Amino acid sequence: MYTNFYKKLTLIFVFVVGVNLSAALPGNISILVDKSAPAVVNITATKDVSKGQSYSLRGLPIPDEMLERFGIPREFRDIPQQKREAVSYGSGFILKDNYIMTNFHVVEDASEVIVSLSDRREFKAEIIGVDRLSDLAVLKVSGDNLPTVRVGDSDDLRVGDWVVAIGSPFSFDFSVTAGIVSAKGRSIQNQNIGNYVPFLQTDVAINPGNSGGPLFNLSGQVVGINSQIYSRSGGYQGLAFAIPINVAVDVADQIITDGKVSRGYLGVRMSEVDSDLAEALGMKKPYGALINDIEDGESADNAGLLPGDVIIEFDKKEIKFSSDLPHVVGQIKPNTTAKGKIIRDGKQIELLFVLGELPSNEEEFVPAKSQSSTEPLGLKVADIDRDNPSMANMPDGVIVSRVNSNSPASGELFRGDVITMIQHKGKKYEVTNVESFNSAIEMFSSGDKIAIHLIRSGNRLIRSITLN
Repeated sequence: MYTNFYKKLTLIFVFVVGVNLSAALPGNISILVDKSAPAVVNITATKDVSKGQSYSLRGLPIPDEMLERFGIPREFRDIPQQKREAVSYGSGFILKDNYIMTNFHVVEDASEVIVSLSDRREFKAEIIGVDRLSDLAVLKVSGDNLPTVRVGDSDDLRVGDWVVAIGSPFSFDFSVTAGIVSAKGRSIQNQNIGNYVPFLQTDVAINPGNSGGPLFNLSGQVVGINSQIYSRSGGYQGLAFAIPINVAVDVADQIITDGKVSRGYLGVRMSEVDSDLAEALGMKKPYGALINDIEDGESADNAGLLPGDVIIEFDKKEIKFSSDLPHVVGQIKPNTTAKGKIIRDGKQIELLFVLGELPSNEEEFVPAKSQSSTEPLGLKVADIDRDNPSMANMPDGVIVSRVNSNSPASGELFRGDVITMIQHKGKKYEVTNVESFNSAIEMFSSGDKIAIHLIRSGNRLIRSITLN
């Protein structure tokens, strides 16, 4: 009797769950596809690839003596490089006025680009411009009565919203897949992309060939450009990433109007705030972008930003993680004035920044003449020897001469580090010599978390240590 009761209960439960789930699924995807697919394109990019031929064994060159034994004449041992064509496939969509958007990596180094529409029309496309940092490219074709997409607002997307992708995975033209937005504001960096795109993460099935294709909301508006997948196998594994359409349209407009993309620039080096650093810096919880170093003469330096400051808001946008800051700053035009909220010495202040322009080579970072942060205990320090030519240009501070194993400083500080400042509960203690260093340490108790400002190999860093 009881067994039959539980069987019935289980059946009822499954039935109810099934009904609710089906009610939650979108029912208008087919209508969306009918209206939106005509503006989606398949892209074929042809690249000239130099191919040389040489004699080798498991990748190692074969000596001339061995080649002679096999009767290979000298004139044939070094065969000149030959050109061959390589073809790659991707997706895209017609944005406006015969302009097409796709990924930069789809058309990189292409000698010819062919665009195919769903009605089987084909056009030779011109590459108007590209932006490596966002992995975007703008193409243009000559054609009449070309359909265009409707552009949505990617800021309106919420985690859990349904989205639809149309593209050409593995050259299967105009394939449709659907899923949900899994997360927003993801930071991804690889050889092509800097940390200037707050990616949308979805579970939409994306594979090679989908790159550059549109991501639609259920209203049939483009809200993203499918760009990357996270995969160990090279195929779909449930993690796909799309460039928000708001970012993409801004890039496209700049390329079309100016021929290039300009981004705001602060001139800082930063890191995350963990729980120990938060306590040492006088913060109630770990969040924001911790400033390690500042570039001389750039926006942050001119605004009065200091190493050890934590940016928690910029241009009215919350900065939860250090990776959020480049997203926000990069979308602001150079020479624009923006307000930032800062935590300094445990108190919140506001600073005004007149943004510079992101340099083409960020390795040209020139540190400002100011202090930075990290921490000691379980180590020995020494005064900087100004008579030593290698130390003559070092800033005021103490140099770490030894770090004891299994000490609080072990793994955080290293021999040769220059300690310039100590911070505890937001209060800063400047370190100019061994005496000032010892005086600061004597003020703390066992269990206190301190932040140490230091210079390592020319870079300013901040490290947290819990004192014994």
